[in-house]
Amino acid sequence: MNNSLNIPRSFTEMRRTQKKRHRDIAQELGISEAELIAAHSGSALPDAGVSLFAVRLQPRWPELIKEVEKLGKVMALTRNEACVHEKKGVYHHSSVNGQTGLVLAGDIDLRIFYQHWHSGFAVRETLTDSVQHSLQFFDQYGVAIHKIFLQAESNLAALDALITAFSDAGAAPLQIQAAPARNTAAMPDNFDQAAFRDAWRSLRDTHDFFSMLRQFKISRTLALREAGADYAEQLDTQVASDILLAAAQEQVPVMVFTGNHGMIQIHSGPVSKVLPTGPWINVLDASFNLHLRTDLIAEAWIVRKPTTDGLVCSLELFDVHGELICMLFGERKPGQAERCEWRGLLDQMRTEHLLCKA
Repeated sequence: MNNSLNIPRSFTEMRRTQKKRHRDIAQELGISEAELIAAHSGSALPDAGVSLFAVRLQPRWPELIKEVEKLGKVMALTRNEACVHEKKGVYHHSSVNGQTGLVLAGDIDLRIFYQHWHSGFAVRETLTDSVQHSLQFFDQYGVAIHKIFLQAESNLAALDALITAFSDAGAAPLQIQAAPARNTAAMPDNFDQAAFRDAWRSLRDTHDFFSMLRQFKISRTLALREAGADYAEQLDTQVASDILLAAAQEQVPVMVFTGNHGMIQIHSGPVSKVLPTGPWINVLDASFNLHLRTDLIAEAWIVRKPTTDGLVCSLELFDVHGELICMLFGERKPGQAERCEWRGLLDQMRTEHLLCKA
């Protein structure tokens, strides 16, 4: 770590004078965000003049997430480079199967991949007019996977109990790996396009899509190019802003999936207050905020998957590396057909934004 005794004071100064976010301060200091937080924990913390204090947590992640329900209403935050997804609610109905966890609380709807969770902290930060409490979790590269921010109505006594139960005072110093280079996905050898399209036509559940990609050893964006126009069509990237604005105007309830390799976070319901700000398109509703950086969207696709409930159609957004940024569906439950108003909205977007083929 980069001279950890100076990091807390540098952080406090930059937060107060420049109002920068944690991840931006870490980048300026030349460290990962996990290292930034770890520098504020234990004996590494200077005696005074520091606005943030952190407690390292034991890596008993499923047990810890189950205890978050006792905190009451909180704000869940999951992000990737291009999209921040914030949702308020209670962490009801937490479960785990192997390394995969679920929180199915309605408002808080999570798919958790614990094999990518490497470190976690309870964080207390003194702001200008308040104290902010949070739980923050990071991968082996020091990149944030998920954060939980307490709200005014949250149970602070339950947080104290959680910290006591899960604190890891004897943890070894944080070890961060260098992130691997991002390589452009290549078409697999001996790829059978006909068999792939038959497999796509034979899908019966949206969740079967991931196993189909693994079977054919193909990336998601390459799969969309090979699917054929019946199942995947590329649009211009302006569609990301336009579909959110149209969904708000027409009050079409949507499902918005945002995530990273350790977490997928889902909003289900209407969006109302949608505002563009520079390169960002923002949803600023009472219990759901989304911040989508449109200049980092390299590809946008309408994707159609056969299921036992009929076609399920989505808008899927990707960055320049082919990584999934965000997916939008019409709100629906298993066993229900897709909403006609969502299908109509996608048809409108297709008419306005379909890319012309060279």
